[in-house]
Amino acid sequence: MTVMLSHPLKHLDEMLPWNDKLQMLECISAVEEAPDVMTFSFRTPDHNWFRYAPGQFVTLELPVSPEPVMRTYTLSSTPSRPYSLAVTVKAQKDSIGTRWMLDHLRPGMQIRAYGPTGDFSLHNHPGEKYLFISAGSGITPMMSMTRWLHDCSPASDIVFINCARTPDEIIFHDELRLLATRVEALKLAFIVKQSAPRHAWSGLHGRIDRSRLELLAPDFIDRTVFCCGPEPFMRAVREALQAMGFDMARYHQESFQPAAETVVTPPSPATGSPDAASQAATVRFTLSGVEVECAADDTVLLAARNAGLKIPSACEFGVCGTCKVLCSSGETMMSHNGGIRDDEIEEGYILACCTRPIGQIEIDA
Repeated sequence: MTVMLSHPLKHLDEMLPWNDKLQMLECISAVEEAPDVMTFSFRTPDHNWFRYAPGQFVTLELPVSPEPVMRTYTLSSTPSRPYSLAVTVKAQKDSIGTRWMLDHLRPGMQIRAYGPTGDFSLHNHPGEKYLFISAGSGITPMMSMTRWLHDCSPASDIVFINCARTPDEIIFHDELRLLATRVEALKLAFIVKQSAPRHAWSGLHGRIDRSRLELLAPDFIDRTVFCCGPEPFMRAVREALQAMGFDMARYHQESFQPAAETVVTPPSPATGSPDAASQAATVRFTLSGVEVECAADDTVLLAARNAGLKIPSACEFGVCGTCKVLCSSGETMMSHNGGIRDDEIEEGYILACCTRPIGQIEIDA
């Protein structure tokens, strides 16, 4: 299903970029990709353009009854086509938010989104040659980066390996095959666990391992590797590369799990003092007119919940950036996992889920 445009598109220099603090997303198409997999494309009702890095993700607020839920999805679209963005989602048997999307989200509906954010992108980790390795819906950031390279750097050397349970479950199979006929330096490889009754498969069977990596990417040692999929899958890739002497500084993986935290404290002697950090704190939520006292190790997000206030949140360990709020006064200590940019920190923004107040602070919420 697709919504036809009822207005002429403007040039980019006549449009403003999407602002997740102000603007909703409107679904413009819902396309089935594979069993229990759909791609949802969005525009803004105000006709803005989208600025992001290929491989980044957004957090969607889904109106699942009785309370909305936050779900984080990697963008499968490319910023080289900035008039819309898209997520490709796969519903598991225990899915709540994703199942709601497949069953109910259709063109014309509007939802709130936060982001884009994340540093899993070739913009942040460029290389001369790439090896993209994915499993299941982990293919989405690889597709975003491949589409971007096709548009902006069509001579790029890419080995693209995707693993799926059956041939029918390979997401973007036809599009990738088409891209490979147009991009000379794009080499595709698909590995499936088992063949499907209605799909004759002459490709590789089994799991990713050292021998298959050496077969499919003989020059892997010279490539920059991006990997995305379930944790056991990524662990197998990491261990295989390490065993073969790969420089792991050029290995990058997408994960919505905690990583090594970055600790940010204000440039004030008081914030480095153990005594200052151990004292009870007070948080005033200026927009709500609510003030709450909290323990020294409480986060701003917990303080808000104790006060009966709702700050949007998803991952709750500093990755997704959904709980970003402005600290307009006071000192804090933040330990995050990349969900906030340096310029936002300089402006006074914090991630409520992983920031602890020191003394008395004011939050615009």
